Amino acid sequence: MKLALLTDLHANREAVEAVLAHAGTQGAQRHAFLGDLVGYGAEPGWVVDLVRRHVAQGAVVVMGNHDAAAVHGPLPTMTADARAGIEWTRLQLSDSQRGFLADLPMQQEDGDILFVHANAYAPGLWAYIVARADAVQSMQASRHRYTFCGHTHTPALYHLSATGKSGEFSPAPSVEIPLSDQRRWLAIPGSVGAPRDGNPAACYAMFDDATRTLTFHRVPYDHEAAAAKVRAAGLPERLAERLIHGG
Repeated sequence: MKLALLTDLHANREAVEAVLAHAGTQGAQRHAFLGDLVGYGAEPGWVVDLVRRHVAQGAVVVMGNHDAAAVHGPLPTMTADARAGIEWTRLQLSDSQRGFLADLPMQQEDGDILFVHANAYAPGLWAYIVARADAVQSMQASRHRYTFCGHTHTPALYHLSATGKSGEFSPAPSVEIPLSDQRRWLAIPGSVGAPRDGNPAACYAMFDDATRTLTFHRVPYDHEAAAAKVRAAGLPERLAERLIHGG
C-alpha cells in the first residue's frame, strides 16, 4: 500500500490541492495528515472539511499545535503572527469544524507505524525535532519501527540501529529511499502549506509498505495566489511573504 504523508497544511488550499493531485499520480492509496491543518493560511474551513472527508474514507489524522490553538486559543509560545493567524482562524471555523479539530487524537498507531505531529516522547508539549538527538529521543520513546511526524516544516529523515548508532539524511526530492528493517526510522515530510527551507514548493512524502521505501516530493503550486488570499483576509503580511519565499 502506498501511503501519502501530509503535514502542516496550514489552511493553504492551493498547496493541498496540488499535493493531493500529485500523490494521485504517484499511486497513493491512503493518506495520513500529521497535524496543523489550520493556522497561517486563508482557507481553514475548506481544509478541515477536506480532511474530514478523507478520514471518512480511512485516512489517518492527528492533532497539531495550531489545531489545538484553533480550539482553545493561541498558545503562549506562539509568535505574534501565529497568534494573529489563530485568532482570525477561530472566527472562520464553524462549531462543527472546531469540534472535528477538538476530537483529533494526539497520535495514532497502525502496525509498525506511529503518526504524531511533534514527537513521540511528549506529543502535547510540541517540542521540535531539529537535531539528531531530538529524533533519537523520539525514536527511543516509541516501540514502532517507523515514526512519521511534522511540526518543523523542513524535510528530514533519521534512523537508529539496534546498537544505538544513529544517522540522518537531508532527503533529495523524488529519490526512493529503502528503509532497512535493521533500523528504526523517523521521517518528517516537510510542510504542505508553509515550507521553510527557502523553497516555496509544497512538501510531502510517500511510504510504500510493500517495498519498505520512502520518497520525498516537492510540488510547485500557485503560491502567489495563496499569498494573495492571505493578504485579502487581512492576515499579517509576513505570512504572505513566507509563502512566496519558502521561509
